[in-house]
Amino acid sequence: MIVSGIATTLPPLHSFHSMTRMHLPHRGISLDTYTQLGYLSTMKSETSDICLKRLSKIEGQVRGIAKMVDEKRYCIDIVTQISAVRAALRRVEEAVLKDHVGHCVEHAIASGNKSEQRQKIVELMDVLARTAR
Repeated sequence: MIVSGIATTLPPLHSFHSMTRMHLPHRGISLDTYTQLGYLSTMKSETSDICLKRLSKIEGQVRGIAKMVDEKRYCIDIVTQISAVRAALRRVEEAVLKDHVGHCVEHAIASGNKSEQRQKIVELMDVLARTAR
């Protein structure tokens, strides 16, 4: 595949463990080559910082749950902590989706490119359907 004059190869769609990122510093962007079309990654640094901070806290919570299981703590206490982690992950997911709509979807709408607009809407609908499961 040729993207902005740079040749890339795409891994199989199911091969998420082989994710790579191509940096184009002269343009100030990164290109994720694990996606079908190598979408531009432009998550706001503020959103990224917030998400990383939350994920770090979640990581600590998960370690705490593992310790609770290892110590054979009361099941309801463990389930309560698992519920708290799931809620925290949902907040991270919401922040990432809000950022995506605020730049990727908004860019597609502003571009006037009907194909890009359809693609972003389909992507958004697919991810929302997956999160509802």
